[in-house]
Amino acid sequence: MTRIFAFHLLNDYSGSPKVLGQLLKGWADQYRVHLYTSDSTPGFLSGIDGIRYHSNFYRFHQFIPLRLLVLLFSQLFALGSLLFRVKREDVVYINTILPFGAAIAGRIRGARVIYHIHETSINPKVFKQFLLFWVKACATEVIYVSDFLASEEPLDKPRHILWNAIEDEFRNKAAAHRRADGQLSNVLMLASLKKYKGVDEFVVIAEACPELQFELVANAAEQDIAAYFGERKLPENLTIYPAQRDVHPFYQRADVVMNLSRPEEWKETFGLTALEAMIYGLPVIVPPVGGIAEIVMDGQTGFHLNGKDTPAIVSTLRALKADPHRYRSISEAAAAHATTFSESHFLAQNLQLIERPASPECRVGFQNVE
Repeated sequence: MTRIFAFHLLNDYSGSPKVLGQLLKGWADQYRVHLYTSDSTPGFLSGIDGIRYHSNFYRFHQFIPLRLLVLLFSQLFALGSLLFRVKREDVVYINTILPFGAAIAGRIRGARVIYHIHETSINPKVFKQFLLFWVKACATEVIYVSDFLASEEPLDKPRHILWNAIEDEFRNKAAAHRRADGQLSNVLMLASLKKYKGVDEFVVIAEACPELQFELVANAAEQDIAAYFGERKLPENLTIYPAQRDVHPFYQRADVVMNLSRPEEWKETFGLTALEAMIYGLPVIVPPVGGIAEIVMDGQTGFHLNGKDTPAIVSTLRALKADPHRYRSISEAAAAHATTFSESHFLAQNLQLIERPASPECRVGFQNVE
């Protein structure tokens, strides 16, 4: 029986482990699945039925040299442990480009090594090139999450374009709480607590729109949030929350969702929170470039705006607030567009890839829900 050895560096509540979590649930009924990931924090990969868990001994550290040392140790451990376990008929599934040790082991053992690439905005550049070297040396095929990412990082490997999807459970819960009053009063952003994610811009926009309420769900602990903002005085209409496993309550009271990533520092390769927002029928404001721009139709399901263009964003929010009819029109279009990202299609295409290698280029993704 084919086994899948899946590797993800840091288990948390961000997008890439969430996508892998969906795949693990789909694989568990058909394959023996081993997952190597961190056990220092809870995340979307925790407690999935039918999965055999192994620690990769990775822990995130703010001090970058220490973080790199721990990363190196975890990959040496993965390399050593996998060399004695994986067989030629197995599949080594690398989620993101970080777990290079597992890829090396899979290559040595002659197993299929599939890289699922979510983004490649990694600094310093020399570290990114080091990781991509191992992708080129070890991967038998590559999955990209968007056309944008495939064009940004072309690799001479059989490739697949597989857009992410939203879980049916999430979709059903959203359908039961979709708002239809057209009144805009609450603005939401879910993001990592990084400057390049537009966190500071979100604060500035909140300051410029005192008539609206703003909520930021940061993928960070409370102490990290306190350290990030320090003594900075935050506007009274802004509430900041630490990492959340259940984000439904936030979407349920939101009217608009933002992604303000800085394109010059971090190009979003997909934008899972934007898709989740559209499932709820929420207009979204996203950067004008990257994979996230592929899934949001400018002026129809949301808006392509640079996060640093505060006047344009403030003007857009106020225009939507003043025109409930237009708000409802965009809301309905967003919800309809989001139905094309079917979890069943996503899982079926991935399972097809696992079961038999595809042609050198296989494009899969948008699919109407039956």
